[in-house]
Amino acid sequence: MCGRFSLTTEIHKLQEQFFLENTEDLDFQLSYNVAPGQQVLAVVKGQHGNRAGFLHWGLVPSWAKDKKIGYKMINARAETLHEKVSFKRLLERRRCLIPADGFFEWKMVEGVKKPIRFVMQDHQPFAFAGLWDRWNHKGEELVSCTVITTRPNELVKDVHDRMPVILKREHQQKWIDQEEHDLSYLSSMLTPFDANLMAAYEVSDIVNSPKNNDLRCIAPI
Repeated sequence: MCGRFSLTTEIHKLQEQFFLENTEDLDFQLSYNVAPGQQVLAVVKGQHGNRAGFLHWGLVPSWAKDKKIGYKMINARAETLHEKVSFKRLLERRRCLIPADGFFEWKMVEGVKKPIRFVMQDHQPFAFAGLWDRWNHKGEELVSCTVITTRPNELVKDVHDRMPVILKREHQQKWIDQEEHDLSYLSSMLTPFDANLMAAYEVSDIVNSPKNNDLRCIAPI
């Protein structure tokens, strides 16, 4: 499960890394503690580059009768995407990048859960593999997303049995290419990220509450 992450990278750096064409339109703010149910930055393919916008984190499928289902769909398992009708359709047509620069998991130590932050060793931002959908019901519209997860790499497995899919740089554009429909090829991207390129450290338990969203959430202790 991936239930918390951070995006503390300035927008001009995200624009450069993800080839964004519309950053002047975004009301972007740094977030040290992104939680399910919040609006998260997501990237899709545009006409002249990539476009960024905000999606509700917690997928509400187009066929859902109640948007509360989104609380149960913050993640989608990479191994079973092709088996579930709703996810297979989105894997074919509605893929997105979800930029981040760290994510949190909790490790049980002597009966106490300790929050651990995982980052890149070079501290650069990266992209989760995401899926999105559009829900309309009685005049209300919601565009939402989910983060795809996979088995943990050597660094994460000591803390949790799942980790978010972090796409390799060379796969990011293909992931959001609307002309790419080869499910086998797309699925081959959904593997654990190289642990040798990552680092982890303990942070304060103030990150446990989504109400806390400042530098203390990502500071090493």
